[in-house]
Amino acid sequence: MTLHGLKSLLLALLLCVSAAASAHRFHFGMTDISYNARTESTEIVHTYTAHDIDALLLNLYGRQFDLSDADDQAVLRTYVERHFWLADKNGKKLPVTWVGMTADAQSVMIYQELAATPLSATAVIHQGVLVDFMAEQVNTVNLNEGGAVRSLTFLRQMLEQPAR
Repeated sequence: MTLHGLKSLLLALLLCVSAAASAHRFHFGMTDISYNARTESTEIVHTYTAHDIDALLLNLYGRQFDLSDADDQAVLRTYVERHFWLADKNGKKLPVTWVGMTADAQSVMIYQELAATPLSATAVIHQGVLVDFMAEQVNTVNLNEGGAVRSLTFLRQMLEQPAR
């Protein structure tokens, strides 16, 4: 093989790898909900890709956000509370409270709590975080009750599901 042929082959391989990498982009969120018997509260932990959260906030507000800043965290908090909620059997939203969040270059983790309330009080879950921004967003909610874990998948077409 000539030097020119080798360069062409390497260029073609790089283009294929680049195309495959960009076409293989996943947009997902993971939410774990479990009852903590010690605190008698239901704990909620959301995990999202930092890049997706950054892109969402830039799209909504036209500026970069620093999620280590309390004011910028408050903006994300408002968004999450509008797009994720739990309801009881009568359809009344349960009082989920914001505990805090952590962010690094890879992910954003959000901590919430349903104080002094067992997971069994939840009848409906609404999980639409990032779905309004990215049609291909898939959110998985893992419900852990007494060690038995059940997973629910939320898509743009299905933002609400029964918890039971």
